[in-house]
Amino acid sequence: MKKLLVGYDGSEHADAAIDDLRRAGLPQDVEAIVLTVADAFIPPAIDAKDWGPSPLDDKIRKKGEEMRARALKARDEAASLAAKGAARVKELFPSWAVRAETDVNWPGWGIILKAEEWHADMVVVGAGTHSFIERLQMGSILRKVVGACERSVRVGRPSSRAQETSVRIIIGLDGSPDAELAMEAVAERAWPPGSEAHLMTVLDNRLSILTPSLIPRLARWSSAADSVDDQAWIERMMNIAKDKLQTAGLKISCEVISGAPSQRLLDAAVDWQADCIVMGARGLTGIERFLIGSVSSDVAVRANCSVEVVRSKVSHR
Repeated sequence: MKKLLVGYDGSEHADAAIDDLRRAGLPQDVEAIVLTVADAFIPPAIDAKDWGPSPLDDKIRKKGEEMRARALKARDEAASLAAKGAARVKELFPSWAVRAETDVNWPGWGIILKAEEWHADMVVVGAGTHSFIERLQMGSILRKVVGACERSVRVGRPSSRAQETSVRIIIGLDGSPDAELAMEAVAERAWPPGSEAHLMTVLDNRLSILTPSLIPRLARWSSAADSVDDQAWIERMMNIAKDKLQTAGLKISCEVISGAPSQRLLDAAVDWQADCIVMGARGLTGIERFLIGSVSSDVAVRANCSVEVVRSKVSHR
């Protein structure tokens, strides 16, 4: 059974992230926790006998009681929101085992800690249009969850094609193991008829002549027949991905393009009206950072569609 952790704050963006799960190709036997994190600190209970009779002592004691009352209220409100979110998930996915939970913590860390404790397969969070201050806070939370969580993360957004039954997915491929995992995650799911996957490899202009011989982690795509300036490894990689994805009933298109990886992916999502961008959490290292794998958090925060960042189950402890 797939274990799904949904971070829920009661906003329209959180509701949109839940609705977006209908277009994620997920199975029927999912176990889901809807978690609402109260952004508060609950001080210990105050015993009046521990304080002196002075006006200052009385003032400090009352302030402490007020802080505790506000924090407890925030926790109760979080519990109500979690129950609301769980009801929404259950309504959309009657076959899922769904429960609500609450935590008191900084929202980003609360989600990450629960995901690790519960060994979640995927974490779901919402994103949308906010005020300037809210964008700073939301961007911070999203970057923290996408960057620090050791689980796969899906940032759910409303789709411009919500009325369509088919789904359009962009998959970022850079030859890295994590990008291959992203492709395999898509291939393992059940997609509606007519759904499409667009495979993209984005190369920085300065790396247009890279070959697997220059990057050890690309060695599995290499061939002794490749010349120094040959990019046959890209075609080889694309063909393997194409074959696997076609078994999932997806219509496949491929593109190799030069430019800034994150911006190219973001532009393609707009032009192609993608429902989701799926990519690995980590790409290559060093000079290979010019390839797509190092931009997952940037794409997750800035995209106009949903973004799924896939991580290996091997790293889940």
